[in-house]
Amino acid sequence: MPITTLTSAPSATDSALRMVCVVPFLNEEAYLRAFLDSLEMQDRFPDLLVLVDDGSTDASPRIAAEFAAGRPNIRLLRGNHRPPARDRLTGAPELHSFRWGLAEVTGAWDVAVKMDADLELGPDLFATLERAFLTMPDLGIAGAHLSVVDPRTGERVRERCPSHHVRGATKFYRRDCLTEISPIPPILGWDTIDEIAARRHGWQTGSLSCTSGDTVHRRPTGDNDGRLRAHYRWGTCAYGIGQHPLWVALSAARRLGDRPYLLGSVSFLAGWATGVVRHRPRAASDVRAFGRREQLFIIRRVVRRMVCS
Repeated sequence: MPITTLTSAPSATDSALRMVCVVPFLNEEAYLRAFLDSLEMQDRFPDLLVLVDDGSTDASPRIAAEFAAGRPNIRLLRGNHRPPARDRLTGAPELHSFRWGLAEVTGAWDVAVKMDADLELGPDLFATLERAFLTMPDLGIAGAHLSVVDPRTGERVRERCPSHHVRGATKFYRRDCLTEISPIPPILGWDTIDEIAARRHGWQTGSLSCTSGDTVHRRPTGDNDGRLRAHYRWGTCAYGIGQHPLWVALSAARRLGDRPYLLGSVSFLAGWATGVVRHRPRAASDVRAFGRREQLFIIRRVVRRMVCS
């Protein structure tokens, strides 16, 4: 069961795709203006930009409205304020907002982009991804590698991401692929379930590097509401995705080196175990089975390399 690695951006062509970008945001005034500035500097601006306010109570809507003013290819949608929740990410609100924004698009499109508002984009991001979709007809879901800025050194450090995985912060969907895998279940782990479903249907998925450098994730994954909760949530994701128990154990072992040391692994396993005990929502059985076959394939490949080295 080969998993193709996307190693570089393809060469340019004369064709063009119609690209729609949906950006859900909630109380992102600390990052939104810088994100929009980096979006405006794109070599290839999306044909339509839909900014979806998910009920912000800060200055985010004003920042978005100022950016959209007088631009017919930018729309701003305003949602109702959502009451506080124990874990606001449990119901995948960003996926709901993405669906809402995309449903408001009346014209034809070829690629739909779901993008977070806490990013700083390199100027060639959209151009690089467009070339990838143009030259690889079986590319269903793609995205950009993300880096964070080390606060001690100021250097960019790439976030861990398998080559076939596409982080939820930058999701580029080919229309035919998105149609085929929809509806994506709005549960923790949706941004991995979608790509497993895509590969099950024969599509390629993967993250690409841009010539201008990685997209910068200004708020690193898991830093929004505490690292322990993040590890617990990732464990719940592992259950929802339907990861093989061996894969779960190896994931917990790998997390021993992540902050908070040891407690992160324990919290991850607790999140997975809670999903088992409480029968939390999961991906469809065929998607779970395909994902487990992929995971076992990767484990066997790693073991063979270790034995043969």
